Amino acid sequence: MLLSLVLHTYSMRYVLPAAVMLGTAPTYILAWLGWRLFSFFLPGARFYQEMDDRFYTIYQSMVLFFFENYTGVQIILYGDLPKHKENIIYLSNHQCTVDWIIADILAIRQNALGHVRYVLKNGLKWLPLYGWYFSQMYLVIFPEGTRYNPELTKVISASQIYAAEQGFAVLKHVLTPRVKATYVAFDCMKNYLDAVYDVTVAYEGTVDQMGKRKEAPSMTEFLCKECPKVHIHIDRIDKKDVPEEQLSMKRWLHDRFEIKDKLLTEFYDSPDSQRRNKFPGQSTNSKLSLKKTLPSLLFLGGLTASMLMTESGRKLYVKTWIYGTIIGCLLVGIKV
Repeated sequence: MLLSLVLHTYSMRYVLPAAVMLGTAPTYILAWLGWRLFSFFLPGARFYQEMDDRFYTIYQSMVLFFFENYTGVQIILYGDLPKHKENIIYLSNHQCTVDWIIADILAIRQNALGHVRYVLKNGLKWLPLYGWYFSQMYLVIFPEGTRYNPELTKVISASQIYAAEQGFAVLKHVLTPRVKATYVAFDCMKNYLDAVYDVTVAYEGTVDQMGKRKEAPSMTEFLCKECPKVHIHIDRIDKKDVPEEQLSMKRWLHDRFEIKDKLLTEFYDSPDSQRRNKFPGQSTNSKLSLKKTLPSLLFLGGLTASMLMTESGRKLYVKTWIYGTIIGCLLVGIKV
């Protein structure tokens, strides 16, 4: 009985972070809305944009408190992550929902967290409160279009057949990338971009005892501290080195994913145990200071607690969930 209780408690470690992240969302939306209304009376859009980025940074910093400080995960960086903020397109392999957080993990290390936006699967735009805002320049794209899951053999097989039909190399640890979102984003933003970040992510502990790759951790599993290390390889590619014509970009993008596949093959399948579970080259164990995340947690948590302590505050809180979701869905519908 005691063992069952301990195991149940262990598995529920995600409840606190999930409750705080979801529970503070209406507070964040209200604060943002108040600023949005106030900014109408200010000259120019610069003041609004600066505070909009700041609000977004506060919320995402709170999220990172749980994904880094709370879980104690080690973030191992390889390659080139410039210390200064840049306007970039972020291209990454896609394995699980935690991949969204990896973009934030890199952005906060460049003081660019308030500028992260995502190209989402269409259905994700309908997430209550979140979907509309997340679909709004650290532009994150997952060119595979869906997650790589080693258990979905039909998806992997179809991707490999498509690659062969296109005359491309068949990939083992990633899916064949689709170029459309990358091409459109680059074509629209090339005059403002500094670079493309080609990011390859591997979650340690995703190989079984037989050496077979397993599914990457879900957000729940990650928050339950079931991922000891995340390995992140970054290649910075200057925008002048990215082909602008669509067919050339298609070939270039596949070549980049072929590089990812070789990195992941080394990580998962290397016959040398000393080279397994790491990417080639020098690595840095990058620990995020509590100064970057804890103040945001205390700020949003305190505002939310204050609101919930009064009857009028609780009513406003519930109405924000309801009407915020409805208005967000309507705005998404208008955009579509």
